[in-house]
Amino acid sequence: MIIRFLIILALLVVVDVYFFQSIRTISASWTPARQLLITRIYWSVSIFSLVFIVFSILTWQNPLFPKIIYQYIFCLIFIILLSKITGSLFLLVDDLQRGVRWIAGYFNLGISPAASGKGEAISRARFLSMTALGAAAIPLGTMIYGMVKTAFDFKIRRKNIALSNLPEAFNGLKIVQISDIHSGSFFSGAAFDKAVEMIMAEKPDVIFFTGDLVNDKSSEAEPHINIWKKLSAPLGVFSILGNHDYGDYIEWDSPEAKVANLDRLKEIHQEMGWDLLLNEHRILERNGAKIGLLGVENWGGALRFPRKGDIPKAKAGMPEVPVKLMLSHDPSHWNAQITTDHKDIDVTFSGHTHGFQFGVEIPGFKWSPSQYVYQQWAGLYSEDNQHIYVNRGLGFLGYLGRVGIKPEITVIELNKA
Repeated sequence: MIIRFLIILALLVVVDVYFFQSIRTISASWTPARQLLITRIYWSVSIFSLVFIVFSILTWQNPLFPKIIYQYIFCLIFIILLSKITGSLFLLVDDLQRGVRWIAGYFNLGISPAASGKGEAISRARFLSMTALGAAAIPLGTMIYGMVKTAFDFKIRRKNIALSNLPEAFNGLKIVQISDIHSGSFFSGAAFDKAVEMIMAEKPDVIFFTGDLVNDKSSEAEPHINIWKKLSAPLGVFSILGNHDYGDYIEWDSPEAKVANLDRLKEIHQEMGWDLLLNEHRILERNGAKIGLLGVENWGGALRFPRKGDIPKAKAGMPEVPVKLMLSHDPSHWNAQITTDHKDIDVTFSGHTHGFQFGVEIPGFKWSPSQYVYQQWAGLYSEDNQHIYVNRGLGFLGYLGRVGIKPEITVIELNKA
């Protein structure tokens, strides 16, 4: 473990030294004072990053600061490192080309040496260094903007789903879905206040939350109880648990502490006025007509995620209804069980993927690395008479921002086909 850590640190130093060559090349014509200043700034940031990484590992279990501060600093370090790697790739391509030409010249293979750049308006080395810096600036600027602006730029997405078996009384039913709040990634509740205002302005008939209220601990949600309890709808606010809600990704002092944490999280759902469904069902009634709502615990297709969801248990004792809706956090559950063994479930609501928090979405085109992991990763999907909507998430995790995939509030209207 220590050897692996030392290797990673060594690689970070190599990237720093290598990318600094472009800084030296561009600043070669500057005054000595300016050269010294840019050198000190560059290496101060690099040394701070390395020291902070070591410091964080040593204090992670007993942090000296709130963990959210660690998360944001780590995120900035990652962005800077990614930018340096991006810029270094341009330098590396040229260095490899020069290396090939040197080897070919050494063995007299007839390949001409690289041009020296003398007499050019701008030297080759300076041009490549400027290109490397420009390339590095792209992820740096984009990802910082994604943290400062896009992460809180909630987007309302609207979809209509037509069901032939929908009772007339439920025609036009307006559902608002949110997912993946990840309270532990937020410094304050200001963004949540904004989200609640947007949701209530839609005047929903029913509200669904599809899991991951926290990153790890129930305490992350405590400061925001009074914000989320403002959500209300005539037919109720219903919620389920996501994989992060079980506290599986941190070490606990004891098994009892982990159980107590989950129990407290369930209490928080209750205090917010959210009806938490733990492999249970509810009957929604409107003007004498009824439809069913199922809510299951997390069930993930990948073995690293909990498989606590139990659809037969959720259905047990459920009266016959013409339409069944279901809340299931992980969309891989849909193809794994729902479309094969539970064809009576008409619409499933999921989250979990966050759309990878990175991608491109323009009219007629949608791409994200998430699509290489999840068959259904963002938006509405249909198979025969069954549908699933995958919410892109309201919060964020890991990278504390979003690039191209905005946080989502979904408004779905059910219509009779």
